[in-house]
Amino acid sequence: MTAIDVPEDRLREDRLFSALANPTRREVLRLLRVKGPQPVQRLADHFDMRRPSLSEHLKVLREAGLVSERRKGRERHYRLEAGPLSEVQHWLSPYERFWRGMGDLGDLGDLRGLLDRGPGGTGA
Repeated sequence: MTAIDVPEDRLREDRLFSALANPTRREVLRLLRVKGPQPVQRLADHFDMRRPSLSEHLKVLREAGLVSERRKGRERHYRLEAGPLSEVQHWLSPYERFWRGMGDLGDLGDLRGLLDRGPGGTGA
């Protein structure tokens, strides 16, 4: 636990979701998934940003365990580490029933039923 009594697994989960919350970081993960390990310059060429900005995104992804870094000479190569994504799947799994089999109701299917039942599973 930390000084404010937040369990380490909670902090790791927060870092993971924070890393995934940014569209640039999600795009980096997609690129690494599709193209395999990439040098930082090749990743930077894909984005309209300076290399230090991309390096900051890569640092966040590295700290969340989503990418690993390997030096080859003067270059840094990044690789997708998909293992932590199983933690996201584990976190989401209790909510899966809300999006399974919703048909035409979209996001409102099971959620509407829960709201109609109210607290304790009875009608409101």
